Formats: sequence, structure tokens, C-alpha cells
Amino acid sequence: MKFPKKLQCVIFDMDGVIIDSEEIHKKAYYETFKSLGVDVSEELYKTMTGSSTINAFQKLVNYFNLDDIPEELVLQKRKRYVNYFENDPTLALVHGVKELIQFLNKQNLTLVLASSSAMVNINRVFSRFDLNQYFTAKISGADLTASKPHPEIFEKAAILGGVSKEQCIVIEDSDNGIKAANDAGIFVVGYENPLVSDQTLKDANLIIRDYNILKNYIIDLK
Repeated sequence: MKFPKKLQCVIFDMDGVIIDSEEIHKKAYYETFKSLGVDVSEELYKTMTGSSTINAFQKLVNYFNLDDIPEELVLQKRKRYVNYFENDPTLALVHGVKELIQFLNKQNLTLVLASSSAMVNINRVFSRFDLNQYFTAKISGADLTASKPHPEIFEKAAILGGVSKEQCIVIEDSDNGIKAANDAGIFVVGYENPLVSDQTLKDANLIIRDYNILKNYIIDLK
């Protein structure tokens, strides 16, 4: 698939793409796993990345045949995440992403946030880092009937962007997210976050380590 010549909309994942929050999500998950007395392998955890929290815990409960209620586990994990979010002064945006967002905004491109995170977490991030002014719409896990790798999230994002899928790109850092974009028929940029080591990004249409590369692609289209 080729990079859209008439790019109109950029769809962002959040965790690992906009904010370096993957590690605190992982800490919150593993604290919850520990409280349940289950040993979750890295391989099993990888299958949960990109999914909504409720889907992740539904998978966990089924996998370990637990009696716990997934909705209650979501609340436990969220409480731990919020504690890390509010007390970790090193939490920051991904390097170069604020400049990329501002650049895209100046190009009059529509920006849509499409994340499996809960809206309450999305709003925390967007408020803390003053991002609401740049985005037309935001989608959370609660807005979906199926989580990544199902393509629903990006199909909805394109609709909210008000353009055809052929005029959109997705920026993702997870294999589940990339598969979702592939199946939605949208060009996907795989962002190789240096803090994330368990994703291959092999099915992305373009893999980058620096957001300036994406800026240059867009400049070259003009």
C-alpha cells in the first residue's frame, strides 16, 4: 500500500505513540496479576497489548479459569495506573510527537485519537499535555464492540475524520494495532518506540524511529 497522495486525516494511537505510558500500564497490570496470584508470561501479556482493559482481563479470567469479575479487575488496574500517572514526574510525551502534532495541525490535517484506553485515561493525558486543541475526535475502548486487532476502531476513526480511508494514515506501535489498520484498509506507520521491545511492527507499511521522517514524507507530498 502506498502513502496517500491526498492525505487529509492522521489517526493516532496513544500509549507508546503519543505518550510513553506503556511501562506504567505494564506495572499496573502486573501488580494486579500479582494480587490475583497468577503468573503471566511476557508472551501472554503481549497478546493483551492494544486490547481494551476489559478485554485483557476477560482473556486473563478465561485463561486461568478465575472466579474474579473482569469489570472489578479493570477498576483495580485503573486505580494503580492513576497512582503511577499522578506520581511519576518523569512521565512524558514521546520524543518529537508534540512537534509532529503541531506541524500536522498547521497543514490543516484532521487529527483523530483512536485508543483502546479508557476515556478517563485519554482525558488525563490530553489535559496534562494540552492536546485537546489539536484533535477533532477521540475514540476509547468503551466506544467499540471489538478491540484491536479488530479493524472497527480505525474504521470508526476514518468516519469521525470525515474522509475516505484512502485519505488517512494510522500511527501505531503495536502488532495488534497494525493488524487492525491493515484489515481496515488504511496505510499504517509503525512507530518503533525505543521503550517498547516486544513488538515486531513487521506488517506496517512504513516503519519509523523518528517523527521527523514522517514530517518529511508529508512535506514531499506538497
